[in-house]
Amino acid sequence: MDDLYIKKVIDGDTEAFRYFVSQYKDMAFTLSMSVVKNEFLATDVVQEAFMKAFQNLKKFKGNSKFSTWFYRIVVNESIKVIRKKGEQNVDLNSSHNLHPVSDTSVIDQLKEDEREFYINEILNRLPATESLVLRLFYLNENNIAEICEITGWSESKVKVTLHRARKNMEKLFTKYLKGEAKTLI
Repeated sequence: MDDLYIKKVIDGDTEAFRYFVSQYKDMAFTLSMSVVKNEFLATDVVQEAFMKAFQNLKKFKGNSKFSTWFYRIVVNESIKVIRKKGEQNVDLNSSHNLHPVSDTSVIDQLKEDEREFYINEILNRLPATESLVLRLFYLNENNIAEICEITGWSESKVKVTLHRARKNMEKLFTKYLKGEAKTLI
């Protein structure tokens, strides 16, 4: 489907680009949030990434999926924003639904909402690299090769970062379960 819309946009139907915006805006925002950790900055990053994708669509060779190419733009723009802010604690080179809502009781829904809240809180507290790789792997369901392409990292770096992220997320969840959740908020 992406190929059809790419052709339409390249052939001059600029309205066809709306397809990409509606298809990829949520995950783009999620990925940017994992890096910049600020809603307003993430919104700006996503807008800039869409503009760059639109302007450079003719350069898209189709060697990868459009989403992979576009998410790479989002990650690069997010890194650029962080560097402009001068936040040295983010070293990328070394609020969305995580579960679908189902017909459950109010108590079950409250538990689901609480779980979602803490997952998002933990993802926001993890280092940008770890949060990014978890979101790509679990939320966007990218495989290791696609994550490598999106981030520009080696396969071993992606695997190590994913492993470390899982461990750190588990530690933060353990704190939550032991009643130390106040440290998360």
